Amino acid sequence: MKKSIIIIIAVVAVIVIWAVSMYNGLVTMDENVNSQWANVETQYQRRADLIPNLVNTVKGYASHEKETLEGVVEARSKATQMQVNASDLTPEKLAAYQKAQGAVTSALGKLLAITENYPDLKANQNFLELQSQLEGTENRINVARTNFNNAAQAYNTAIRRFPKSLFAGMFGFDKHVYFEAAEGTEAAPEVKF
Repeated sequence: MKKSIIIIIAVVAVIVIWAVSMYNGLVTMDENVNSQWANVETQYQRRADLIPNLVNTVKGYASHEKETLEGVVEARSKATQMQVNASDLTPEKLAAYQKAQGAVTSALGKLLAITENYPDLKANQNFLELQSQLEGTENRINVARTNFNNAAQAYNTAIRRFPKSLFAGMFGFDKHVYFEAAEGTEAAPEVKF
């Protein structure tokens, strides 16, 4: 009788340790997704922080390009007001977030395009440095988004695989959404001179 109780306690202990290990693994993966999302937001914030300096630099050379400059400032303002948390990231919220960030990208593109009309501005060291920092930030944003998608994929795969899927369902681990290409990016932009 004593032997069977010891065996039962040992089996229960192994099952409990296994369950705790699976739960902790899912928590770790979920936190990794949240961390990667924070990295995405950090890079978008970096870009938003660079924009006022770029706008002010261009403003000194292109005072009559007021509409373009205001468009950049407005897009930045809308994008920075949008707060999205990785734990409640729905496809709709992510699409709205991407739309706001896409508006910033579009406005920056227009701003950088008007600089072609100002040779003095293109030679300005501050402008060149800010432009280089923005290009680097766009690359960082791309890397951060890719890392987020990779973390979300690993997490989503884990919560769908048996037996972790049982724990994921019991403890409320939900699927994370992915960044996807924005609408209209499937076609290459047309450049006309």
